[in-house]
Amino acid sequence: MARPTRRVTGKGARRALLVFAEGKVTEKGYIKHLQQANRRKVTVEVHEFNGVPMSLVRKAIATKKANAKAQGRREGDAHDEVWCVFDVDEHPELKQAVNLAREHGIEVAVSNPCIELWFLLHFEDQTGYLDRDDAQRDAEAHTRCEKTLDKAALDSLDARYETAKDRARKLEKKHTGDETHFPDDNPSSGVWRIVDSIGQ
Repeated sequence: MARPTRRVTGKGARRALLVFAEGKVTEKGYIKHLQQANRRKVTVEVHEFNGVPMSLVRKAIATKKANAKAQGRREGDAHDEVWCVFDVDEHPELKQAVNLAREHGIEVAVSNPCIELWFLLHFEDQTGYLDRDDAQRDAEAHTRCEKTLDKAALDSLDARYETAKDRARKLEKKHTGDETHFPDDNPSSGVWRIVDSIGQ
């Protein structure tokens, strides 16, 4: 399948990403930080819509289709990638949401139990089961922030990114070896995939 036309600026083509995030504060603030840090080579639009995973995926699919039609009429641009970022938590229809996203070319970045596990991996290994409250508490202890990450916390995460990515990938290999499959793969996080995509 051909890639959508990239948006063009005076400095040439930039990749364009559209992101649907479950959280209204933490995820959106983190993604906007990544976009700002890579603004010369990528545009990242964080959609205002919020919801549970299945709602996010359905909205992402509908928006992707609408943007493709608009591009066909020369009334707008499609995005190079469309992403959904959400937690496992206790949401229903998780497998169905991920499968539906894949069927429609929507990328997903899922954290189990929550995105705070991703932040925690920047500072320490976490190989055992972790519930949401513990993940949030431990991440807050390292970042010294609650829902809104300040500049110091974001800079600290940036500096430790490769370490966090390595730990997340090792967790994926561990779950594969243990034959532990989504959504039972606690702890795990695929947030590094969207971070890599924004920064490539």
